Amino acid sequence: MLDGRWRKGVDKSTKPVGKFLVRLGVKANHLTLFGLAMSAVLAVVVGSGHLIWGIPLLFLAGLPDLFDGPVAKASSSASVRGAFLDSVSDRVSDALMFSGVAWYLIRAHEGELALLPVAILSVTYLISYQRSKAESLGISAKGGLMERAERFILLGAAFLSPQGLVPVLWVFLGLVSITAIGRFRRVWISAASTDDASTETMVSAVAMRSRKVGWLPGSRALQSTSTLHQREPIEERLRAWRIERLDRRRAAKESHRVKREDRRMRRNGEWRSQVGKIKAWRTSSKATR
Repeated sequence: MLDGRWRKGVDKSTKPVGKFLVRLGVKANHLTLFGLAMSAVLAVVVGSGHLIWGIPLLFLAGLPDLFDGPVAKASSSASVRGAFLDSVSDRVSDALMFSGVAWYLIRAHEGELALLPVAILSVTYLISYQRSKAESLGISAKGGLMERAERFILLGAAFLSPQGLVPVLWVFLGLVSITAIGRFRRVWISAASTDDASTETMVSAVAMRSRKVGWLPGSRALQSTSTLHQREPIEERLRAWRIERLDRRRAAKESHRVKREDRRMRRNGEWRSQVGKIKAWRTSSKATR
């Protein structure tokens, strides 16, 4: 949610910082690894019971996410490997932070509540997977109540008080679940419209080819049927065309057989008439003798 509203303003403010860090020799991968190291330190500090110290460490763990992009742009070093490293590091960072929270709950003898961070982490991974899978299919899946920035802020609020940690974690779980459901719904609706558009495009392409090439399978059907029928799968029209072609071949073979039989019968009739003429000639010749 914050990423969609404040991204342009944040990019403008972090662009000079990115150029300054490039002049210092800092690379985007260095920032990514620094954030990952701070997440590991955060997990140890929170797991040992020092929640209040987790707030500045949480800030240091999330700060590289603001500057790794501007640094990569300023140094013209944006690459597929860097983007892959950043994405994997974010997932490992989330796992470390919530593992530290679960460790703290176990040390505080909270029992089954130690599974609460695990549930939050699972839904968080689901949100990230939905976005990556949707983008691989060409569908945008950004936005929602609890993106990475909001998760850092709410986790920092949970570290303010040991007594408020568990209630805030329950709220955390509810918000990330709403985000996952909302993102799934948006992608589902977008995918339906994308499927309809692709079907229409495919049918239009077949129709255009059918107008140019009269023998193309399904051309007559496309010209004579309704729009609903035009949306039928191409395989169905091809199957119908094959059946029609087979029927035409069978009809042609049957017609050829009938014609051949008729010619044979005509030849037999002419031969019999010739034999009759010969017999009649012989008979008349004997009578003359």
